[in-house]
Amino acid sequence: MFSPPAARAPVAPRLLDQVRERVRYLHYSLRTEEAYIHWIRAFVRYHGRRHPREMGGPQVEAFLSWLSGDRGVSVSTHRQALSALLFLYQQVLGQQLPWMDAIGRPQRKPRLPVVLSPAEVAAVLALLDGTHGVLARLLYGTGMRIAEALQLRVKDVEFERRVVIVRSGKGGKDRVVMLPATLAPGLLQQMQRARVLWEADARAGRGGVQMPDALERKYPRAGASWAWFWVFPQVEHTVCPRTGVERRHHLFDQTFQRAFKRAVLAAGIDRPATPHTLRHSFATHLLQSGTDIRTVQELLGHSDVSTTMIYTHVLKVAAGGTRSPLDALPGDARLVHEPAACGHAVH
Repeated sequence: MFSPPAARAPVAPRLLDQVRERVRYLHYSLRTEEAYIHWIRAFVRYHGRRHPREMGGPQVEAFLSWLSGDRGVSVSTHRQALSALLFLYQQVLGQQLPWMDAIGRPQRKPRLPVVLSPAEVAAVLALLDGTHGVLARLLYGTGMRIAEALQLRVKDVEFERRVVIVRSGKGGKDRVVMLPATLAPGLLQQMQRARVLWEADARAGRGGVQMPDALERKYPRAGASWAWFWVFPQVEHTVCPRTGVERRHHLFDQTFQRAFKRAVLAAGIDRPATPHTLRHSFATHLLQSGTDIRTVQELLGHSDVSTTMIYTHVLKVAAGGTRSPLDALPGDARLVHEPAACGHAVH
């Protein structure tokens, strides 16, 4: 007599899929998800592909010691790897073990930011045109982080009030920054270039841009509207790594970073300036011009004014803020006299 096949037991999701599911449930960013997946995969491979449930504190410390000792990673990278493993054990595997509190976290040492002078900023900006030129001027003119600028939507630029609304910045906070008057014409041109792409997507029946959180389900048509379109859209369509949907993403940060690096080199600047240097320069130049530190703190979106105070340390010694005792010596003593070029040895 025929009997139906036995029902198969449900297959447990793979470990990394569980990590992704938990990361997205907690609304972590895509970059955090990618970083956590990277470090958890590296941890498992380092220990011969053993399952993390079979390991614990000694294995975590051995992996972190290898990273800091043999690989020579920075403090921030070390802390990121540790955060990934603690997330794995606490949030995914549901383990609250004593060794988690015993593992030491290396402390970040305060570093002074790289700051360009106004003349150096002007030299770099002069070498960037088109979309990259507008983006660079927006970063310097508002102090926005590069991710905040790239995720800017049309609806968040208010030309009449001359403000830009930064949505879900670092820490998930919104804030308002100024829209520089000199940037308004270039930003308007950039939005006209973006509208050409939006209209092309509308004619092709594209599904629209990605919406934050659950807004795509709540307002299904909003993603295809002009108001929600990117100010800095990518020219080509790409596949979203989370949803698998092909749509128009905002400009990739790597594209702009490469263009900015070329401009810095062409301007003859020999310091390691990056797009984030424009944010540092924005804060420093505001303080230099007399803007109070609380206002700068709000514009930067810092939770604690102590974070903003790092820029005051730059100002204390820059541009003659503190006079060196060498400059107080008599004129002849502070000058270096070159030996006469007569071929005789200097004794």
